[in-house]
Amino acid sequence: MRLKDKVALITGAGRGIGREAALLFAREGAKVAVCDVIDEGQQVADEIIRQGGEALFVKADVTDREQVRRMVATVRERFGRIDILINNAGVLRDAQLHKLSEEDWDLVIDVNLKGVFNVTQAVAPIMIEQGRGKIINVASVVALYGNFGQTNYVAAKAGVIGLTKVWARELGRKGINVNAVAPGVIQTEMIAKVPEKILEMLRERTPLGRLGTPRDVANAYLFLASDEADYINGAVLSVDGGLVV
Repeated sequence: MRLKDKVALITGAGRGIGREAALLFAREGAKVAVCDVIDEGQQVADEIIRQGGEALFVKADVTDREQVRRMVATVRERFGRIDILINNAGVLRDAQLHKLSEEDWDLVIDVNLKGVFNVTQAVAPIMIEQGRGKIINVASVVALYGNFGQTNYVAAKAGVIGLTKVWARELGRKGINVNAVAPGVIQTEMIAKVPEKILEMLRERTPLGRLGTPRDVANAYLFLASDEADYINGAVLSVDGGLVV
C-alpha cells in the first residue's frame, strides 16, 4: 500500500475526480477525510468504510474561512494529523467576456482560487509542525493555454499554478512538497453540458485519441502524494493525453 496509515484531506470529494481519488487513496491504505459542500460526500465515506477503510465526511464550503477552520480541526481531532491535502474542489460558470456576470466571476474565483488559499493556510501549520506533508493543487490545462469563454476559470486556475510555485518555495524548506495537477478534458459532471460535437473535436485534438477519466487524474494525485514523489516540488503535471504539447 502506497499510502499506508497516511491521513488525506480531499476537498470536492463528493463526486467526480475527488470521489475517485478518495476511494483510490483508501484502497492504498490512507485514512480519508471526504470534504465537500454537497451531501454526496457522506456516501463516499460510507463506501470506503464498507470496503474496510477509514473515512470521515466533513461538510464544508471552502470559500468560508470559519467552515474551513472547523473542517481542518475536525479532521485533526479524528485522525491526529494531516499528511496529504488535495485541493480538488472546483466549479465552472462559463461565458464570453461581454456576457460574464460579476456574480459568476466572483463564484469561480472564490471556489477555485480563494478556496485553495483558505484550506492550505489552515492545513499548512499542521504539516509544518509534523515536518512533512504533501499538498496537491488542482489547476487545468486551460491555465496553460487559455480557453474561449472561460475568463474566470482560466484566471483562477492560472492563479493556482502561481500559488503552487510560491508555496513550493516557502514550504519546501519545512519538508512539505507542493505540486499541481493540470487535467485536460475529463469525463465528469462538469462537462455534461458540453455538446458532443465539441467533445469529438477535443478527442481528435488529443494525441491519445480519447478524453480522460477520473481515474486518470486520481492516479496522478496518488503518485504525487506517495513517497515516490518525495523529490518533486513546484511541478505542474499535465494529465491531458498530450492535448498541450
